[in-house]
Amino acid sequence: MAINEKMLEEILNQYPAKVKRNRKKHIIIRDPEQARQEIEANTRTIPGIITNRGCAYAGCKGVVLGPLKDMVHITHGPIGCGYYSWLTRRNKAKSEDPTNNFLSYCVSTDMQESDIVFGGEKKLAKAIDEVMEIFKPKAISVSATCPVGLIGDDLNAVVRAAQERHGIKIMAFNCEGYKGVSQSAGHHIANNILMEQVIGSGDLEEAPGKYPINILGEYNIGGDSWEVERILKDIGYTVLAVMTGDGSYEELKNAHVAELNLVQCHRSINYIAEMLEVKYGTPWLKVNFIGVQATIDSLRNMALYFGDAELISRTEEVIAREVARIEPIMEQYKRICQGKTAFCFVGGSRGHHYQGLFGELGIETVLAGYEFAHRDDYEGREVIPDIKLDADTKNIPELHVEPDERRFRLKVSPERMEELKKKIPLSYYKGMNVEMKEGHIIVDDLNHYETEEFIKILKPDIFASGIKDKYVVQKMGIPAKQIHSYDYSGPYAGFNGAIKFAEDVAMGFVSPTWNFITPPWKNKPILEGTVEEGECAKC
Repeated sequence: MAINEKMLEEILNQYPAKVKRNRKKHIIIRDPEQARQEIEANTRTIPGIITNRGCAYAGCKGVVLGPLKDMVHITHGPIGCGYYSWLTRRNKAKSEDPTNNFLSYCVSTDMQESDIVFGGEKKLAKAIDEVMEIFKPKAISVSATCPVGLIGDDLNAVVRAAQERHGIKIMAFNCEGYKGVSQSAGHHIANNILMEQVIGSGDLEEAPGKYPINILGEYNIGGDSWEVERILKDIGYTVLAVMTGDGSYEELKNAHVAELNLVQCHRSINYIAEMLEVKYGTPWLKVNFIGVQATIDSLRNMALYFGDAELISRTEEVIAREVARIEPIMEQYKRICQGKTAFCFVGGSRGHHYQGLFGELGIETVLAGYEFAHRDDYEGREVIPDIKLDADTKNIPELHVEPDERRFRLKVSPERMEELKKKIPLSYYKGMNVEMKEGHIIVDDLNHYETEEFIKILKPDIFASGIKDKYVVQKMGIPAKQIHSYDYSGPYAGFNGAIKFAEDVAMGFVSPTWNFITPPWKNKPILEGTVEEGECAKC
């Protein structure tokens, strides 16, 4: 069953008039006949509405910084904020030197009431000294939480003094949770500091192997990065740095020598991809390693960029081998999944990426959206010049870089760049909307009320989301596929990941659990009406 404008109006009519006007801008029914359907995004959630978003601190520390394994990450704030210090996203990492992998540690200054009153700078300085004494890391990050910004602790001064004492890189991230409107602001803050203080600080001037690349916006949830790297290294690529899944401070220092940057999650990493292109002349390519066909397309686009006949041939060999291996396995899961429908509401680019993988299993995505996207994530990068900056956006410092006098080098000629842009998404992302079918729903910052209403009408067979709403959905009798941290499963990227995802989804459908749950709408009669006395009744 599809939703029309009248049905959407009925859902929105439950809001106060002002709230209704606001939320209506965040929801569109896909109409391919329209050249562009504008959607409101990256604006403040209405107070009182239950949102799935996180804060700027969650985006900075919890998403971008946290997976860097050879750094100790200190959260400066109350211990409650340390929730994101405990790596809730399952960013896996391994190291040849176990003493140089700090991902399993949670470090917080545990600010108390007295620290809020008298300041927490001394406590932070002591925490840094203790970290150096115990762990002796190569670098330290310090991330601020809301109270720190409110009381005015000078993170930068504390960090500068600590850096002089210990002689290692220590970075301050002023990512107080209230900055921006969601975790997207934290991504931007983290990107700026890593670009300014880490990338390019290494000594390499040339890559140590052929076809050198960086993978940006890949966080190795459930081992995704390891599966992607397996494929790329088999083909012949040299992976210099991953930002930041199973990534390291030491590798990131030399990311400037890459010949191409791959952008997986557009939202969290497009800032640094653009700055790398300006400063070092390294183009970025939008890729998607979620789904079989998406992985194939990304691999072929990469090979086309480098234009090497041997690389193109090896790419096709690996694709043919992998597809022949996984096709029979995927077929058994397709028989279970065929003809079903899905909601796909997740942060980052996942609301878009997973639609292709669902489609390969025969599952149609009838509603999709993002928690913290910007308009270009929906409508494509063409709209960026038209986006008006509001006060919240201006609150995030813009880092303007210039071409590096010593290291800037065009990786391909301007003529070839223009030729390639006609064939592959170089420095470009088309957005999610263009791939949504007519009548499908696109929602920004979907809240719990709207979730329940859309479920009642569309009755999806599976709900793919983050961690905050899965239990509500399951109580409505619908399997929830958690694709924020994969419900302790994964990987879901690449060829092996597609098999694992198909297995998990099919297992969700055939589970007997759902026989014991009655969705709310099943307690209501399908038809409702009254019997009125007519002429025949009088006879």
